[in-house]
Amino acid sequence: MALELTYEATSRTVQTARWKIHYNEAGEGHPVVMLHGSGPGATGWSNFGPNMPALAERFRVIAVDMPGWGASDAVTFDERDHAGAALELLDTLGIEKAAFVGNSMGGMTALRFAALHPERISHLVTMGPGAPGPRLFGAGDGPTEGLKVLQAAYRDPSAASMKRLVEIMTFDPANATDALAQQRSDAALARPDHLENFVAGIGKVFRFWPTVDDVLSIRTPALLFHGRDDRVVHFENSLALTAMIPDSRLVLLNRCGHWAQVEHAAEFNRLVRDFVQNA
Repeated sequence: MALELTYEATSRTVQTARWKIHYNEAGEGHPVVMLHGSGPGATGWSNFGPNMPALAERFRVIAVDMPGWGASDAVTFDERDHAGAALELLDTLGIEKAAFVGNSMGGMTALRFAALHPERISHLVTMGPGAPGPRLFGAGDGPTEGLKVLQAAYRDPSAASMKRLVEIMTFDPANATDALAQQRSDAALARPDHLENFVAGIGKVFRFWPTVDDVLSIRTPALLFHGRDDRVVHFENSLALTAMIPDSRLVLLNRCGHWAQVEHAAEFNRLVRDFVQNA
């Protein structure tokens, strides 16, 4: 039987060298740091709360609110150094090496972290991240359908906007509940500073994404998940990452949108447990 966890019981906050960072923690064993995506109202708990009980049976699971999201410090667009924040968090918690699990933006942070700090990461797991380099099949220079909805929800974080967001994030409409949309709206509206900082950065070039050379340098064992029906980040991104990372494997899931950890939770949890234990 999986552990029963609550947000309040797992909630923690630390002050690192530059930021106050909130996270949820459960379990013991090898550390697994989980990094959320970029949507309004996203937090470590909202992205990974349902996965934490199964993973915390074997690992020390740390689901982080990155600076600019959740209960962590606000940051401007130019200050959003998430790989640096992750390193500071490990240092503050006294963790020498951890597995990293990242969804979307969190996956890109994990990729950059693996390139910059290979000695501090044991395993790399991504779900639906972007990949540097040219596009062959997905969206060209403009944002995808899903990213347009995400950006609109930052400008109008109402429950109706969040309903459209969670619908486009998932394949099965049953996962896009009114309760989830309201939860995301409430979380976003609780931090107008996060909303304002994100909107101010839309359209700007972000200097903290991994480059092609960064990804080609990664030697960490990598497990990549992607939904074949992802309308936010096309699955060709993970095909490209698999081609660039030598020790990698890709799980491409039919009937799955941008949130593989939600829509295929049991399979995701099982594969991540086995990968971190045995790869």
